[in-house]
Amino acid sequence: MTVERRIAWIGTYERDYPRSRVLIAGLRARGVEVVEIHVPVWERVRNKTGDLSGARGAASVGARWIGAWARLLPRVRSTGHFDAVVAGYPAQPDAPPAWLAAKILKAPLVVDMMISFADTLAGDRGLVGGVGGKVLWGVDRTALAAADLAIADTVCHADWMAEHFRVPRDRFGVVPVGAEPDHFPVTPQPDGPATAVFYGKLAPLHGVTTIVEAARRPGTPPIHMIGAGQLSAWLDRELTSRPVATLRHTPWVPYEQLGSEVAAASISLGVFGTSDKASRVVPNKVFQAMAAGRPVVTADTPGIREALRDGVDGVLVPAGDATALAAALADLAADPVLRATMGQAAHERFNQIGHPERVADAFLAALATLSR
Repeated sequence: MTVERRIAWIGTYERDYPRSRVLIAGLRARGVEVVEIHVPVWERVRNKTGDLSGARGAASVGARWIGAWARLLPRVRSTGHFDAVVAGYPAQPDAPPAWLAAKILKAPLVVDMMISFADTLAGDRGLVGGVGGKVLWGVDRTALAAADLAIADTVCHADWMAEHFRVPRDRFGVVPVGAEPDHFPVTPQPDGPATAVFYGKLAPLHGVTTIVEAARRPGTPPIHMIGAGQLSAWLDRELTSRPVATLRHTPWVPYEQLGSEVAAASISLGVFGTSDKASRVVPNKVFQAMAAGRPVVTADTPGIREALRDGVDGVLVPAGDATALAAALADLAADPVLRATMGQAAHERFNQIGHPERVADAFLAALATLSR
């Protein structure tokens, strides 16, 4: 079904981040004209936590952001009519000027929050203290106040943000992050002994310590861990002082190659952290594994149960439980038929909720509530 709409995607949003790519591609596939009014800022900040932690780095990024909006706002006046203006992820910095752009264009403002800065940096990662957490809470709250419609990635996140930031729940829509099937094409199970893959930014949410401890258990299949981030130093020390024969670590792989890494593995790992935020997310890697037809082993949380069904298209284990994770991996490694069956079910589930066009449908359904 073709939906005749015109949407302005405006700001310094991270154009290459899967969230933006999936949603914009899905909307265009649904017949929506998406006009990107964009100046890159965040694409140039690879290690966002590290680059923004110092005064000099933060000042440099802030100056680029100001310069970007000085170029963006004049372009708004000549872009015509729109059904909505979207401040794309990460939306918090762009929400106030995007609110002005929406007023100029006489269109509602949609803020793709997806996650809370305060919840991520002060809560889950513990990188800022009480004062910094309050500042970030204010940044989040300001973005939500500017929005006619705020977008979260899970029902759990929408419920939490509505309560935590004192925003009416009916001003939130829920749009899963989904995945790009062209980058993560469905493939048959690889030949040979089973292996597992994990990739991510090595933040506390991912439960890296749980994965390492599971890898030490007898019977756990080989794990390829890809990524760098907050826990990189800890991981390097741990693997140096106590090597794990079945764990291989690669600090970084380009996004374009991740599909090949998933296809080469028999099983994909999700997240295993025990933080409150970890209980509310369905990360990119889970949808990407589902797209590729891989069974997913991840923590059993309210958020993940919005996407996966335990024993059908994934295996859910208690968060932070290395013994349960090792047992689940050993069971899947020993049963190629179960891996294939579960992987097929995961792919079918992806087509229902995580395909770009399904993600776009969720976005359009949320947008439709503004006209009621």
